[in-house]
Amino acid sequence: MATRARGWVAIGAVVALGLVLSFALTERYHHRVLTLVFLWATMGLAWNIISGYAGQISFGHQAYFGIGAYVTVLLAAKLHLAPWLGMLAGVGVAVIAAVLIGTPTFRLAGIYFALATLAYPLIFRIVMDFLGYQEVAIPMMREQPGLFMQFADPRHFDLLALGILAATLVLSRLIEMSRLGYSLRAIKENEQAAEAMGVDSFRCKMIAYMLSAAPAAVVGAVYAHAILFIVTPEAVFGVIVIVQTLTVCLVGGAGTLWGPIIGAAIMIPMSEILDSTVGDRLPGIQGVVYGAALMAVMMYAPEGLYWRLRNTVLALTSGIAPSIRPTPAVPTALAVTTTPAAPGAALLDVRGISKAFLGLQALSDVSFDVRAGEILGIIGPNGAGKTTLFNVLNGFLLPERGDVRWLGQSITGLPPHVVCRRGVGRTFQVVRLFPHLTVLENVMVGAFAHGGTPDHARERARAALDMVGLADRADLAPTGLTTLELRLMELARCLATSPKLILLDEPLAGLSADGVELMAAMIRRARAGGVTVAIIEHTIHALVKLADRLVVLDQGRRLSEGLPGDVTRNPAVIEAYLGKRWLARHGVTHAPDLRA
Repeated sequence: MATRARGWVAIGAVVALGLVLSFALTERYHHRVLTLVFLWATMGLAWNIISGYAGQISFGHQAYFGIGAYVTVLLAAKLHLAPWLGMLAGVGVAVIAAVLIGTPTFRLAGIYFALATLAYPLIFRIVMDFLGYQEVAIPMMREQPGLFMQFADPRHFDLLALGILAATLVLSRLIEMSRLGYSLRAIKENEQAAEAMGVDSFRCKMIAYMLSAAPAAVVGAVYAHAILFIVTPEAVFGVIVIVQTLTVCLVGGAGTLWGPIIGAAIMIPMSEILDSTVGDRLPGIQGVVYGAALMAVMMYAPEGLYWRLRNTVLALTSGIAPSIRPTPAVPTALAVTTTPAAPGAALLDVRGISKAFLGLQALSDVSFDVRAGEILGIIGPNGAGKTTLFNVLNGFLLPERGDVRWLGQSITGLPPHVVCRRGVGRTFQVVRLFPHLTVLENVMVGAFAHGGTPDHARERARAALDMVGLADRADLAPTGLTTLELRLMELARCLATSPKLILLDEPLAGLSADGVELMAAMIRRARAGGVTVAIIEHTIHALVKLADRLVVLDQGRRLSEGLPGDVTRNPAVIEAYLGKRWLARHGVTHAPDLRA
């Protein structure tokens, strides 16, 4: 609660400082620079919503800046509409454009998405040229300066730009504290893990894109009236707009409220002063300064000045953390092996699943079921198709043949976030964490799977962490956890989604004997709490003690199924693990027990 209050107080302090500067400055030029600082900080915050929080790097966000400028000025020039109304119209057009642009573009990822966004401002520039709007002058309405945004006192533009900055700060802060904010940051860190925790990544990215387009359009409208006076395609859709936006964000630090403000406060005055003092002798000095600043930041503070300063302060105030922390203790209630539950009705029914990759048959006609209340172990040698099977079960892969039925209904082809919300949780072979979120926030992402407020999700996340013995690690960064703690955190995140079935992909991998014992106890505890478990594991001696049944895969086919004792003595299973040559070399004539 105190942390959230501090955030609002900080926003209030920024706005108060802006007000003081607006009234303290006397020269018109200084007011112009201050207005530019406010506008580019706002533009950086707008870009930050989609690119900083969600990690979807946009090289074409000037499209919405230009839309806001052109719509506002054209409505004023053609219809004599006040720019205040034109600005609202510009926001509406920009949001609609974001939907039309985002729908196809968000099907791309990474650098392909970033490069695709470059095309849209180029298209708008060509369209404006084709329509004959190479230069659109703002009509002079000096008799009604307030109504037509043509102020004689530059302080009015300062206050207008500061108001837009304050509104965008509030919007960004609300996003940060909302379910959407946690989902966006999870998508940025690891989109597959976010989907597995119930996050609809396409919907979240689209909402963020629409929200980021709105303030960008407002900035474009105000920039046209305060700075340009004559709107041209190059001025509002050109590369300099996105360069300045990227500069203030990358220098200050993306993914936070304060990065764009820090970047704008440093870079805009520096470039404007240099441009006004030596720009006549050194044309293009502005671009040189931006390039040099970006190079320096990439070399010495690649995440931006905010994150560099923040990490330095934390290191100085927290002291030296102990390099070794005690392993979470096994609660007494977990130390007792629970009695296997009586098998119930089939929760998950897998029938005839086949999947190939470029001719390599990863799965071939695999069938089995998972019964309510049991722990089902899935074993097999490397390359048997176990992880591919899990990826089919929870929606990351679409099978070529076969069907997966959950509680009697087909879930084949459903996206992972829908499968998760139906009640199927998932962990991964390699732990997929969200490094820039705390341990508690990592688990909160899972707790949002079925809706609820951030406070409700926080309570569920704390309960899940307490269940696995990580309550005292809640406020730590996950990058400082041990392998065992990371496995436990991922299990807690999975349990926070309120699953009926959890798919655990090698949760015992890389653990010591004590760690294996603890993780097995936590899995039993989850089952005792009413959660059914399907687990992939190579540690057979641990799995035969943990599982009620085993399914064996080999070369993509189901090789055997049954009780652990029977399966581990099956000659076909032994051959799959050890091979005929090993048996012949060691003169084995009877079936060895793989549990040994």
